[in-house]
Amino acid sequence: LLQPVYFDFDRSAVAEKERPKIEAAVAWLKQNADKRMLLEGHCDWRGTAEYNLGLGDRRANAVRKFLESLGVDAKRLEIISKGDIDAKEGGAEADMAKDRRADFVILKK
Repeated sequence: LLQPVYFDFDRSAVAEKERPKIEAAVAWLKQNADKRMLLEGHCDWRGTAEYNLGLGDRRANAVRKFLESLGVDAKRLEIISKGDIDAKEGGAEADMAKDRRADFVILKK
C-alpha cells in the first residue's frame, strides 16, 4: 500500500527523492482518519546491534517529524526500531540498500 522510505548508508535524513512517499502517507492518513501508523526503522547488517537500533530509531523519527511537519497529528504516529533484525546478512549492496528503510504499518485506532 505505502512504499518504504529508503535511506543512504549510515544516514537518517530523508532524501528529497523519498519525500513523495511520505506525502502519499499523509494523503492516506487524511483519507483514513480512523487509522494510526507505526513507523518501523530498519538498517542493513553492518554495525553493532546497539548502533543499528539507534540508527533505526533515528530513521523512524525522521519520517515521523516529516509527517508532523505536513500536518499529521503526533498522536496518530508510533515508532519502533527493528535495527538489523530483518536484514539479510552478507548480502550484496542491492540487498543492503533495501534494508536501509522506514516502513509504514497501518494500525487500528
